[in-house]
Amino acid sequence: MNTTVWLSQIQSLVSLGFMSLFLLIELGLAWVLLFFRLADRYSPGNAWMLAYRFWVRVYALAAILALAAGIPVLIELGSLWPGLLDRIGDVAGPLLAAAILTTFIVKSCFMSAMLFGQRSLSDTAYTAVVFMVAAGTTLSVLWVLALVGWMQTPAGTGFLNGEYFVTDWYQVVFNPSVGWLFLLLAAASGMAVAFMLLGVIAGRASSLPADDSGRQVFRAGAVIGLAAVLLYGVAITGYGRMVATYQPAKAAATAAYWQSGQQPDLVLFGWPDEQRESTRAVLAWPHAGGKWLGFDEDGSLIGLDHFSGMQPPVALTFWSFRVALAVALAMLVAACGALWCMRRKYIEHGDLPAGWRRFFSCMTFLGWLAGPALLCHVLAGQAPFIISQTVTFMEVAGSTRPSHLVMGIAAHLAVYSALLLGFIHLLRHGVQYGVVPVARRRGRA
Repeated sequence: MNTTVWLSQIQSLVSLGFMSLFLLIELGLAWVLLFFRLADRYSPGNAWMLAYRFWVRVYALAAILALAAGIPVLIELGSLWPGLLDRIGDVAGPLLAAAILTTFIVKSCFMSAMLFGQRSLSDTAYTAVVFMVAAGTTLSVLWVLALVGWMQTPAGTGFLNGEYFVTDWYQVVFNPSVGWLFLLLAAASGMAVAFMLLGVIAGRASSLPADDSGRQVFRAGAVIGLAAVLLYGVAITGYGRMVATYQPAKAAATAAYWQSGQQPDLVLFGWPDEQRESTRAVLAWPHAGGKWLGFDEDGSLIGLDHFSGMQPPVALTFWSFRVALAVALAMLVAACGALWCMRRKYIEHGDLPAGWRRFFSCMTFLGWLAGPALLCHVLAGQAPFIISQTVTFMEVAGSTRPSHLVMGIAAHLAVYSALLLGFIHLLRHGVQYGVVPVARRRGRA
């Protein structure tokens, strides 16, 4: 049974991780496209319109892949964790229904008009459609984050006979976790999109000098990237304090803090050893880890020994958080490098040095790591509980055979890898050949 639960968790994380990749691009690009539309209306020339025409195609592909990736997640919710909705159906049902309805409205109405109705609408009406797509995408994500946040820090509900019931919907939706989770998602989305913008322009510069559109997009990517990294730092700080207050077990695992009551160091890097209950090869900041940990009723720091037998996977929780931080540091360096290149006017003169071109090209998809790393930390760091301190994964897991789960994971990885490679190939094709207009005539396209 433990093997079944473990493999079910892996399959869920694989599906959620793949969906998060394209959800980051969809959410960030929706607002970037709105910025391109507004900039085009109030700026001379057609540089912003050319940028919009290219990136709206990338957005459409990412949105379709995010929607397709969400279907296995919903199926696995009932197949891998059949007992979950019996416990939280009163909470999860309305929130999931709201997310699905919002997504359906955005995709079927506003997104269709955004992709195919530009020539049929006035500039003002079309800009309003682009805004509705961005706002609707954000709203659909917020419904899902409300559910994920509530599972981390339940609020506005009662618990009776093993089932949750709602007492206050306002507290359910605006639970203590949802605000910080949304800031983290928004910042990660901004970083992923910003450095995709920089990477694409740098890739084009290797064969052709940047035109006005490319220069404008490079500037926008540098500014958005720096702003997103700064927002990411604020969100990580607030999220860490929230975890210390409401999820002391996850906080202790993130800090690799084993023994309660001792004044801890802030462990920057190391290798947590759960069998020996110690951390090897430690690189730490002496006596700086206390404010990131929870306190008991006596005011003593809570370590992992307080949760003996029910502690989260320490190494996975520890490293997923540090991967997310490492990505942010790399993005900060890249954003500062982009601003320096702008100051030296390399991109304006069309002579971006080869080293910078390779650097930005390598950073094109690095922002994707932040989303899955944070997702792994949020979900795996709560184990063995799927609902904070009440319902465990073991209680709601299905009875699928481990061999079937292994085959399912392998099939998921194969399909997701093919889709991911297809997305990257189409993006590179667009970088190489640009946007090719399609002329429609009577009887043929």
